[in-house]
Amino acid sequence: MSTSKVPSDVITDILFRLGVKPLLRFRCLSKACCVLIDDPDFINHHLRLSIHSRSNLNLVLKNLHLYSVDLDSLDTAVALDYPVSLSGGTEVFGSSNGLIALRSSDRDIGLYNPSTRKRFKLPVEPVDPTGDSSRSPGYVFYGFGYDSVSDDYKVVRMVTFNKFEDNDRHADRDGDGGDNNVGYLLDYEVKVYSLRKNSWKRVYMLPIYLSFMFRFFYHLLHRRGYGVLVSGVLHWIFPKRPELNAPNFIVGFDLGAEAFRDVPQPDYASVDGGWVTFDMQIDVGVFDGCLCVVVNYGEVYVDVWVMKEYGVRESWTKVFTVQRPKMLRHFSFLRPLAYSKEGDKVLVELNSEKLVWYDPTRKRFKTVRINGAPNSTSAEVYVASLVPLIDKDEICKKQQKDQVEKNRQTKKRLLQRSLQPCLLQEITYSGMISFQWGLSLFYNQISRDTKLELS
Repeated sequence: MSTSKVPSDVITDILFRLGVKPLLRFRCLSKACCVLIDDPDFINHHLRLSIHSRSNLNLVLKNLHLYSVDLDSLDTAVALDYPVSLSGGTEVFGSSNGLIALRSSDRDIGLYNPSTRKRFKLPVEPVDPTGDSSRSPGYVFYGFGYDSVSDDYKVVRMVTFNKFEDNDRHADRDGDGGDNNVGYLLDYEVKVYSLRKNSWKRVYMLPIYLSFMFRFFYHLLHRRGYGVLVSGVLHWIFPKRPELNAPNFIVGFDLGAEAFRDVPQPDYASVDGGWVTFDMQIDVGVFDGCLCVVVNYGEVYVDVWVMKEYGVRESWTKVFTVQRPKMLRHFSFLRPLAYSKEGDKVLVELNSEKLVWYDPTRKRFKTVRINGAPNSTSAEVYVASLVPLIDKDEICKKQQKDQVEKNRQTKKRLLQRSLQPCLLQEITYSGMISFQWGLSLFYNQISRDTKLELS
């Protein structure tokens, strides 16, 4: 049966169920296929199906270089050709709808779609210490995600500024970010980049707890300064501060409102007079599409909690517990990534070094080995998609074209203004001549009519 006899909606439904790679190949079949696959409605529907069905999932493997591997097969890793420089190593600080956010330095940040290989480098945004000599830039938090309110992709940058009181300028000698000195303050500058506007914007009205959020070893290890995206909100952990009698809690930044917000906490089993005890360490992540919290009790065992309905405190559920594996000398970090296709195992990242399958029922681990991947690696889950990224050169060309058109219109208006007096004079002169000529014709006609009447 020829394709001309197949209804177009059937063909479209078949294409919706394909992966990104075959769709990119099918764009070359015909102009009609290319137009269909490039259509924004098609791209959005294909993305929604992938997210709903948990299909087309991939891993970015992170080491000195970046690699990609299909999550279902975990067979062979492919090196990524990403948009930022290679100096100092490139890190992934977030993913959303198939786009991943990369940085190699605070001046070298980019967005990349590994499936389409489209890339975009963000404009450099300087850090502004407002001319205060007592303030110096320190640690930088990052986050990336999609804002459904404005249909925009945004990057959040939070820069800490070390601020010493005069008497405490040399008090924090161990460099722990003020753990031994409550007088050591950290001011923040929070800015949001909009891909739609291709510009940065500063956020004001910051919560006071940000001044005490950064802790050197906690945030530096395991890249905890990178925000976790769920339901249009980026999440970080405010680590416990015993000297302030402050427990661990989740910090949220709403991309739509561009403001910090409260996030309900799980009802942990270990409490002390209403406060969470300080013998635990907490990490935040995404698991099975939901916000998850990983509670590490002294590197002995870990509880994994999932918020099944975002924003509802009662929906927090403890899904499984992991005892410290005998094969590990230390058990400082665990991140659940995804369920297996059968749903009976969980892919887990341990200590930002290795990937293992964990069986919650049998309490067993199995090391994952991927061809072409580095021996020591951490991972980030992303969904393959056709979501477009406008190349920076294309934006520059468009801006140049718009500027040329604007200049042309300006010159046209100036020319019209300069010619207006001349035109008016010409029109007036021509009008007078035409009037005189018409009047002479009128008189001549009257004369002829008069002569005829007299005769």
